[in-house]
Amino acid sequence: MEQKTPLQTLPEASPKPSKKSFVTSLMSPRNPSFQEDTYLVSNLKSSEKKALQELKDKLSASDSASAAMWGIPLLGNDEKADVVLLKFLRARDFRVPDSFAMITKCLAWRKEFGADGVVEEDLGFKELEGVVAYMHGYDKQGHPVCYNAYGVFKDKEMYERIFGDDEKLKKFLRWRVQVLERGINALHFKPGGINSIIQVTDLKDMPKRELRVASNQILSLFQDNYPEMVARKIFINVPWYFSVLYSMFSPFLTQRTKSKFVIAKEGNVAETLYKFIRPEDVPVQHGGLSRPSDAQNGPPKPASEFTVKGGEKVNIQIEGIEADATITWDIVVGGWDLEYTAEFVPSAEGSYTIQVEKPRKVMPSEEAIHNSFTPREAGKMVFSVDNSASRRKKVAAYRYIVRRSAPV
Repeated sequence: MEQKTPLQTLPEASPKPSKKSFVTSLMSPRNPSFQEDTYLVSNLKSSEKKALQELKDKLSASDSASAAMWGIPLLGNDEKADVVLLKFLRARDFRVPDSFAMITKCLAWRKEFGADGVVEEDLGFKELEGVVAYMHGYDKQGHPVCYNAYGVFKDKEMYERIFGDDEKLKKFLRWRVQVLERGINALHFKPGGINSIIQVTDLKDMPKRELRVASNQILSLFQDNYPEMVARKIFINVPWYFSVLYSMFSPFLTQRTKSKFVIAKEGNVAETLYKFIRPEDVPVQHGGLSRPSDAQNGPPKPASEFTVKGGEKVNIQIEGIEADATITWDIVVGGWDLEYTAEFVPSAEGSYTIQVEKPRKVMPSEEAIHNSFTPREAGKMVFSVDNSASRRKKVAAYRYIVRRSAPV
């Protein structure tokens, strides 16, 4: 049994959006309830159905009649083929000649690049995996999530090792395509199914000037050859100069792509990510509870979300812990900058409270706390987060598991 105090049990709450800054206003989608295409032919307008058939006819009469993408024959006359073709049509506003030209160029690029076999290649970027670009978990709707973070390249030695010349840049782009192709392999390509991924890009410490060439090439390559593969693009830790950065790559983006953007300034990362991704699926480095080692233990244990208001102290009580049972917990508060402590309170009168974790101020950059405790007597655990010194409301999450001791 668990309780949250001071006054009443705090309900799980979805964080409210923060006030918009200039950059947020610039980048926020006009329609916040943007939904991706269902790819159901029955939902298409008559003009769109006509365009789909015209595109099939055009492909049938071309050298691409037997072509396939992502293992799906483009003229397979099934719903998977329709999903692929509709992605190209949607990217070109159902203009058949433009969609056909895009498919033709994409097929040529995939053949020249060797995209179909890139997933199996060992490109030698072990140091970048799980750091710079990687697939990790799913959002609340089931989309695979790709995380991107380029802050490591502020290190000049690392930058030179990866981007030092044109050949190195080409190899990096190949690796980046490999990561995307892995994500695409998890898609359904089925009407009403999961047909796109979520991208989260961390702009913290990103050396914008040095990465200009690489960023532009990645954006251009993805937009030209992976239409409608991203349902939402979330930028986190957005710095003050983002409007300058945005003006740099904006010409490479379509208006439809821009409409999928979501912005989170530094300090609002967890608040933004929790709207789309459950805390147990968000990596610890981005304010969540997910650690690489979790994958060894099967599906992640669901977390409970709560909010800590400005000037408030919240106690989370886990009751009914037996003697010699082990409680293991994870807890995180978005942007921390508050005091945290953990205590065990025995049930027996006269027993002393045990301070499991001494009161300390948790810095904003700290990851989720992971700890365990085995009491020698029955009682309850109390986790306290004290936000008294701040006026700002913060989102938070925790989870725990209690394992009873094995009988002797």
